Amino acid sequence: MNSLRTRFYRNKAEAKWLGVCAGIADYTGIDVMWVRIGLLISLCTPISGFAVLGYILIGFMAPTKPVELYADKQEEKFWQGVRQSPSRSAREVRGRFREIDRRLARVEEHYVSGNRALSAEIESLR
Repeated sequence: MNSLRTRFYRNKAEAKWLGVCAGIADYTGIDVMWVRIGLLISLCTPISGFAVLGYILIGFMAPTKPVELYADKQEEKFWQGVRQSPSRSAREVRGRFREIDRRLARVEEHYVSGNRALSAEIESLR
């Protein structure tokens, strides 16, 4: 698995302070507003000291997200899916390849059906 795209980064581009909440949102695929609301709720509980300490530690220890990590939003969504469920992502990729293989077989069949010499040559290669 490509570790650069599956690890946690702080997202300074969408940060309010250190980029921890935006990084968690990027990593999990959850909207950043819900992550920030969760942090605010945790600040109102008896463990608020741990939440603040954890936020600051993550803010200074986690690397900043590289600018050119993903080519586009579709690639970013794909890698979020890989982080959430690697086996489901592998099944989806296998399914896409099966569909491409079926489409190529149909193209081959269409092209070869009218050309018997090419059909015989392809059969001899199998």
